[in-house]
Amino acid sequence: MSPTAILLTTLGFGAALMGARHALHRGLAPHASTIGDTPLELGLCARDVRIPVAKGQGLFAWYLPAPTSATHPSPAVVLLHGWGGNASTLLPAAQALHSAGYAVLLPESRNHGRSDRGGHSSLPAFADDLDAALNWLGRQPGVNAQRLAALGHSVGAAAVLLVASRRPGLAAAVSVSAFAHPEQVMRRWLAAVHVPYWPLGWGINRYVEAVIGHRFRDIAPVSTLPLARCPVLLLHGQQDSTVPVADAHTLMQNKGCTRTTLLELAGTHEGFDDPAQAAQAVIEFLGLNV
Repeated sequence: MSPTAILLTTLGFGAALMGARHALHRGLAPHASTIGDTPLELGLCARDVRIPVAKGQGLFAWYLPAPTSATHPSPAVVLLHGWGGNASTLLPAAQALHSAGYAVLLPESRNHGRSDRGGHSSLPAFADDLDAALNWLGRQPGVNAQRLAALGHSVGAAAVLLVASRRPGLAAAVSVSAFAHPEQVMRRWLAAVHVPYWPLGWGINRYVEAVIGHRFRDIAPVSTLPLARCPVLLLHGQQDSTVPVADAHTLMQNKGCTRTTLLELAGTHEGFDDPAQAAQAVIEFLGLNV
């Protein structure tokens, strides 16, 4: 290859990498949508609360105390949305769990919904926000801090598994539509936008790791699930085209000694065909473990 061709190739690669860098930074700070139902529209009496997190930032959340008929400290669940979502995403699940006697907290991760914005969003950042939400929930009057559970969707589900791998005392974890490994998620995204994995895609993935401060292999659900300190329920839509159900099979094959149950239901990444069936499965699972 001539020196001119080498120079042009290098400049082209550099320009592509800079463009990808810009796109990634925009992607790591998702649009803070607040679109969706409110608790009042579903007949729920929820309080708007603010949960402190790192660097003076705070999370917006809806809190549904346990039904007033409860005579003992109640079990409680944090429900965490996925990438680009907000607290309304899991309101139907909150309604079902609240009716079953649980106190329910629906936080919005930083850079999402009505929570503070700043820095980047990532799986570890979601997990840190979930930890803060669990800490807050465990301090509320009428909540049994020994009976806390967490449920998450998509990236929120991966965050639940990361927290379950490191948090003593979490009673149960529910993962809805979790991916197995961030590297594969990025590979699918790169292929969708026609970016070759080698060398550009590989470089992008390593750059993302540097930005978020974690290696994909350390935070991947396939790595954290075997370390979970509590029973885990994996729920996955059989027609999920965003995160194929094969990812759930990979998780089950690598669950180690963790008490993990996989339930496949008809549905896509965004919802199950029969939400009541999914809600009942979660309630039954939590009833055995929380």
